[in-house]
Amino acid sequence: MLALHHMNVHPVSARLSRFGAASVLTAAAVAAPALIPGALPSAQAASLSTLALDIAASKQGAPYQWGATGPYRFDCSGLTQYSFKRAGKTLPRTAAAQYNSTRHISASARRAGDLVFFHAGSSASSVYHVGIYAGDGRIWHAPRTGASVRLERIWTSRVWYGRVR
Repeated sequence: MLALHHMNVHPVSARLSRFGAASVLTAAAVAAPALIPGALPSAQAASLSTLALDIAASKQGAPYQWGATGPYRFDCSGLTQYSFKRAGKTLPRTAAAQYNSTRHISASARRAGDLVFFHAGSSASSVYHVGIYAGDGRIWHAPRTGASVRLERIWTSRVWYGRVR
């Protein structure tokens, strides 16, 4: 039995090391939803958001500049717009307009790649900052003048969440 166990595991291990675990997992995540009727649009949105999250993370250390949309300097909405555009989805330019263009979701429904909108009031026009949710209460964002793109804990409860469609 032990010999059979090693024979069955080895081809999988060889494939994982040859292609890399991330490639195999990405292929599975993209291909598997096609087997489930009705799951494809949600899976495409999830992979789009995950790709945008990875793009934002790749910009770690890029300096903040008000009005900048990349690829080397960003403001908050410029980073989210740039990341989603590179992932294949166009977003409006400002944080408030991005909020209006997303499907609003609850904090309990949030997942990595969703947008996190910081607000000062009860209307969409009070949205003043945006980042991309990274999981575990953290966001990738371009915070302010003098800072750079970074991963940071969400520091307030005055946030709304939006999923890019």
